[in-house]
Amino acid sequence: MQAHGDRAAAPHVSIILPVYNAELWLDECLESVLQQDFEGSMELSVFNDASKDKSMTIIEKWKVKLENSGVLVVIGGHDSPSPRGVGYSKNQAIAQSSGSYLCFLDSDDVMMPQRVRLQLEAAAQHPTSIVGCQVRRDPPNSTERYTRWINQLAPDQLLTQVFTSNGPTVIMPTWFCSRAWFSYVGPFDEGGQGEPEDLLFFYSHLRKGGGVIRVDQSLLLYRYHPNAATHSVLETTIWTHRVRFLEERALPHWATFTIWNAGRQGRRLYRSLTAGMRRKVVAFCDVDENKIRKGFYCHEDSQERPKPRVPILHFRAARPPFVICVKLRV
Repeated sequence: MQAHGDRAAAPHVSIILPVYNAELWLDECLESVLQQDFEGSMELSVFNDASKDKSMTIIEKWKVKLENSGVLVVIGGHDSPSPRGVGYSKNQAIAQSSGSYLCFLDSDDVMMPQRVRLQLEAAAQHPTSIVGCQVRRDPPNSTERYTRWINQLAPDQLLTQVFTSNGPTVIMPTWFCSRAWFSYVGPFDEGGQGEPEDLLFFYSHLRKGGGVIRVDQSLLLYRYHPNAATHSVLETTIWTHRVRFLEERALPHWATFTIWNAGRQGRRLYRSLTAGMRRKVVAFCDVDENKIRKGFYCHEDSQERPKPRVPILHFRAARPPFVICVKLRV
């Protein structure tokens, strides 16, 4: 660990902690920083985004404890009437930090003692990757399907499932990467509440050839509660970003394709596509005899005349490539 007075040498790892009204969880969160078994130099960079509770009092108390244990603590923030958002807070926390590697932490989560050490080992071997980890959910029975998805994706699925509805295939509170790579890809979008800054960064990361790695150990207690920032992001916002990314990354490679699902989700995807991509859709396919019996889907909202009519086929009669479009509850 870095000696308390040694501020000349830059720390190896900066833990990036945006804070907004987090008094309920901060003690446990900051205790988990203190308990890291990483033996290199480490700093905690906190940015307080206009908290109105006792968050700053708790942070100042922990600053003394952490620095006495050799962890440099850098604190920034503002006290405007309203918060500027998670993207802004993360960017500010990164800008005021100086570590060679960035370890992201949400103020309502708890790190396992080996997190920094194990993720740093992986990040050093994969300098252009975002490194995630498995998680334990709290409460344990919340979002069971989503938690299984987070923890059980195979290594190749970390890239092949980037178009799914669940967002980044390694979740933001588990991210760990080099500062150099973050600077090349970033910064985070600062659109504020309702903007999925993690998903937008993840897409930029993939566009620039970044990899996705997961340490297959549970290194984070990932809390689920009504006040979590993720609840402010509308499903329709996520959907729009996903469709545009699909149009950019996958669909240009195909002359035509079939949408597997003639129901609500499949039709929604079709309507969400740009006009040029809609013209590539040669059919819907399904197993539902009632949908197949209709014979076609008519896009009533289209400005084209005559209105497009897309055949609905039994899946055995349909031809690949397919975009499989189903709605999963998490």
